[in-house]
Amino acid sequence: MDLFECRAKETADASRPLAEKMRPQNLDEFIGQRNAVGKGSLIRHAIEKDQIFSMILWGPPGCGKTSLARLIACETRSYFVHFSAVLSGVKEIRSVIEDAKNQQKLYQKRTILFVDEIHRFNKTQQDAFLHHVESGLITLIGATTENPSFEVISPLLSRCRVIILKSLSSDDIAEIIDRALKDKKNGLGNINPGFDRDTIAYLTHIAEGDARVALNSLELAASLLIPEKGGNKRISLQDLENALQKKALIYDKSGDKHYNLISAFHKSLRGSDPDAAVYWLERMLLAGENPLYIARRMVRFASEDVGNADPYALGVALNAMEAFKFLGHPEGELALTQAAVYLATAPKSNSIYASSKMVKKEIKTSGSQPVPLHIRNAPTRLMKEIGYGKDYKYAHDYKEGFTPQDYLPEKLQGKLYYSPSDRGYEKIIKQRLEKWRKLKKSSQPK
Repeated sequence: MDLFECRAKETADASRPLAEKMRPQNLDEFIGQRNAVGKGSLIRHAIEKDQIFSMILWGPPGCGKTSLARLIACETRSYFVHFSAVLSGVKEIRSVIEDAKNQQKLYQKRTILFVDEIHRFNKTQQDAFLHHVESGLITLIGATTENPSFEVISPLLSRCRVIILKSLSSDDIAEIIDRALKDKKNGLGNINPGFDRDTIAYLTHIAEGDARVALNSLELAASLLIPEKGGNKRISLQDLENALQKKALIYDKSGDKHYNLISAFHKSLRGSDPDAAVYWLERMLLAGENPLYIARRMVRFASEDVGNADPYALGVALNAMEAFKFLGHPEGELALTQAAVYLATAPKSNSIYASSKMVKKEIKTSGSQPVPLHIRNAPTRLMKEIGYGKDYKYAHDYKEGFTPQDYLPEKLQGKLYYSPSDRGYEKIIKQRLEKWRKLKKSSQPK
């Protein structure tokens, strides 16, 4: 069990990682998460008034969960305990509870319990301190990267506020890097490394909103610095490549290359060119693009550009995304490549996309049209008496499971929004629809 001491009292320890040394010392130094901890926010007000409540900090790695907990430790008059869900169990929880009772009895201090990775606690472990959170003996601050709705038991979750923290923006990461470069006490200010613009852009990009990744990468690069003749030291893009052992096919600062590459990839898929699709995919992966971003774009492509011409395409794209989540780098990249080749060689149709756009435009133009009476649900006698469900035809009672019947609002009857192509499976869908539409038309009174 580790007790956090106020950050202001800590001395810079050269053995500690840069990411640890550069943790903010007060709320004003806390970068990002303005909605959660900015001026006027609930958390800032609670800290300033020393009225901390139990909370679950939910956000991606490197977004500031632990740093925020440490600030609460420094700026409140509470006994603060750091508890790791990975290393601790029910026995340690009981010890914390006993300490909390002593702090309350002997020093009139409440205990703030910070549980890192709380999603790793099982139900029994979470139950162990539920009563003490409810009684107010301990104030719980849990940190998790997982959705607390699924990972934290309902009774405990109902006694905590869920604070959602987001990935840091590129500007936030750039500010963190700049502060580390200028800070002479805890950062790299005494080394005074120079940065070219491409290096900053690349370092910010590969961090993907994770301050820890940005600072760890910066520290690795700084360890390779060689003084120049003038006495200055510089970090070039090549230094970063050497430090990270990763080729930096960087995106430029304006983001043009980022959008150009994803555009080239998307258009190669649409143009049924698997060779180009695989090439652009690999270019993005080597440049440090988030593989899950690429996977999401392929999932979208499967519906927008393939659609029902190949109904299996969506499943292939989703499976590739899940495979990458399961395998990670580098094994999972092959699943992305497999999906890209499948999508590129699948029959294409944008009929689903066109149908969606047409219907949205229709609704915007015609407004909320009433549901026809015959297809309304009629759970009560009154509803039946006023015509709900009257003359509805149950399709399964008819040959081939189809009978002509209107389902659109009265003012829209006869309109067609979905027009399948003659490609792939949509050709079969088109033939089926033409048959049904013909039967429907012939059944209408002349």
